[in-house]
Amino acid sequence: MAVRERSSVHGANTQFLDPAVLSRIGNLELLARTVVDGFLQGLHRSPHLGMSLDFAEHREYMPGDDIRRIDWRLFARTDRFYVKLFEAETAANFMVVLDVSKSMSFGTHSVNKLDYARYLGAALSYFSQKQRDRVGLATFDHEIVDFVPPSTRHLQLVLHTLARAEPGRPGTLRDPLMRLGDNLHHRGIILLLSDFYDEPDKVIDAVRHLRARGHDVIVFHLLDPAELEFTYDAAASFRDLESGTMIPVVPDELAEEYRALIGRHTDELGRLFTGSRIDYTVLDTSKPLDHALFRYLSSREAMARVR
Repeated sequence: MAVRERSSVHGANTQFLDPAVLSRIGNLELLARTVVDGFLQGLHRSPHLGMSLDFAEHREYMPGDDIRRIDWRLFARTDRFYVKLFEAETAANFMVVLDVSKSMSFGTHSVNKLDYARYLGAALSYFSQKQRDRVGLATFDHEIVDFVPPSTRHLQLVLHTLARAEPGRPGTLRDPLMRLGDNLHHRGIILLLSDFYDEPDKVIDAVRHLRARGHDVIVFHLLDPAELEFTYDAAASFRDLESGTMIPVVPDELAEEYRALIGRHTDELGRLFTGSRIDYTVLDTSKPLDHALFRYLSSREAMARVR
């Protein structure tokens, strides 16, 4: 689905995209439908956005298809109903790869990083199912925890697995992503959701393996606002969620140094991912989901053009 660059976020109704609102929806399928339908309504209504889809093929009409997509000229010639499919709507394997290591449980806002990742994974799986993609899921910490192979029939299983995902043990990227790459035998789109608490060289070595196997990889780097800005103002001991180590910190003395450090970390990841033709976006988990959804659509458009 091709999307022109937007000039503001006001085209989408952020009521359907605010993590604080979404956290009150207990059913993940309802949440995904609310996010996607609300986002697409805002997309179509926005004066700054447009759909620019390239025709790919016809498919026989099925109950529930939008009748506006019926090719009436073809009907006049064949006396049969066919709908137009566009390049972004041709079936693909879509795989959510979700980090469930201990650090993903951190959150200072309405949701923690794992919940935010769940919302994104559910919404984009639901969207991909509407595109008739085959959807799947893998969760991992230091190993693969759950695996749902891509299938047109697996949306409910993906949503159920996302709903029961819990922060696990300290995580690593290399081993689970290497194993995943070796077990995904058909090329597709991989959406990787993680906070990437590892050295950039180790991160890119792990993720590059998926790209080398022929997959289109989209990376969403999820960080809590406190991790991005270090908003603390009182001296305290901070616990590393991965190692359990307690670290005494005086915020006034370390805040600027920390912000510079996290900036260098994300900049280096961005440089390495871009150099490997991997789409990379940093997401603040206190912000509405519209930026992530727009970025996914833009990335998918670019992938379709390359193909």
